[in-house]
Amino acid sequence: MPNFEGTWKMKSSHHFEELLKVLGVNPMLRKVAAAAAAKPHVEISQNGEHFYIKTSTTVRTTEINFLIGEEFSEETVDGRKCKSLATWETENKIHCKQTLPSGSGPKTFWSRELRGDELVLILGADDVICTRIYIRV
Repeated sequence: MPNFEGTWKMKSSHHFEELLKVLGVNPMLRKVAAAAAAKPHVEISQNGEHFYIKTSTTVRTTEINFLIGEEFSEETVDGRKCKSLATWETENKIHCKQTLPSGSGPKTFWSRELRGDELVLILGADDVICTRIYIRV
């Protein structure tokens, strides 16, 4: 079983503002969010297939607590409430499909994959993919 546990700091980020744009976040908030999200602090606790992930920025802190294969509640990157289901895509990669219970909006998902000493977070909204790479501290 892969070990995602630890504290992670971001090494690089690509297409985050584009992701916020497709999610309908207004230009002013996109700039503020992108600046705040430039240095997120991520803490992951793992007990087998049970995960707790806390992501902190200067503007917002999000926490998710889930078990692989069981639906859970969370918020999309732009703050909409959704139902999520995380599953193993490969031995080292978790894929999470997000479903809005009401209303409409882009189809969103995230995945986290361990690649050696790096954690690769992919955030998707329709055809826009944001890639954020973290290293363990």
